[in-house]
Amino acid sequence: MRWRSPCLPLLLFSLLALSLAGDEDFKICSYNVQGFNLDKSRDYRVLHTLTRIASRCDICLLLHVTDFDGKGIQALLDSLNRYDGYTYQSVASKSLGPDPEDMQQYVFLYRTDTVNVTGQYQYQKPDSFVRPPFAVQFYSAKTAIKSFILIPLHSDPSRAVQEIDRLYDVFQEVSKKWSNKNVMLLGDFHAACAYVTRDDKRDIRLYTNSAFAWLIGDRVDTTVSEETNCAFDRIVVHGKTFLKAITPFSAQVYNYAEDLKIPRAKAVGISDHLPVEVDLKGSAPLLQATPLLILLSVSAVLQHFLSASVI
Repeated sequence: MRWRSPCLPLLLFSLLALSLAGDEDFKICSYNVQGFNLDKSRDYRVLHTLTRIASRCDICLLLHVTDFDGKGIQALLDSLNRYDGYTYQSVASKSLGPDPEDMQQYVFLYRTDTVNVTGQYQYQKPDSFVRPPFAVQFYSAKTAIKSFILIPLHSDPSRAVQEIDRLYDVFQEVSKKWSNKNVMLLGDFHAACAYVTRDDKRDIRLYTNSAFAWLIGDRVDTTVSEETNCAFDRIVVHGKTFLKAITPFSAQVYNYAEDLKIPRAKAVGISDHLPVEVDLKGSAPLLQATPLLILLSVSAVLQHFLSASVI
């Protein structure tokens, strides 16, 4: 009599699951850190909280950085590099703004273990933005999309409609420059409440052009205060190719105050914004194979192996 294992279905299922398992998702985050500088980095609790927030991300965009000599960002990098075994680096814009008292930087923190920078470009058109976007092209073998561009914006609240619309011009220029239309636009757009109304969307090409997908919805609250409920911070993706590389339903606000059990009053001391984030699918080549063919192949191998066992 030929021996048959009662665990064969379980074995088949387990091997199929393993064969279909790909790399872990790749997380991109955006966070308005509200005046982050050396003084803020010297507060241990603030630095530790920012370390825990940024360490969740393969790429973490920081907005409203006022750390002109780079010492505050270096302190954060040192903290990150001691924290979880990954190696982090940064790439930053120059200080941007019309007023010496309100100069800010865009700063990207990224894990060198999972991604690297292949290009950077400061948008130059005068009078288009108070703080012109600083575009960075990344490459990661870990993601399904591989090469992609991130374009950040911290809009001026009084010019939010115009600046969000002009992101379309930045997209066109940068995607042509690098021959890459896998573009994500993200940051504190002030794209909600009194700054951008429903009627205003008619004048914003990122809304009217169906090639752009807004992953953080209008009804999401990206603020810490109980007195506000506004989707200021956004993530927008261009094109079906990039959209298909996004893990479904992964775009969200990260409420670190709840997750890390930080009182709201202390969270506001770090920033009045919450981070937003999205995951890219991992680069799993076997996901392209037909599951039935994989199952049949595994079944054939097991049946051949088990046929040698006879009671």
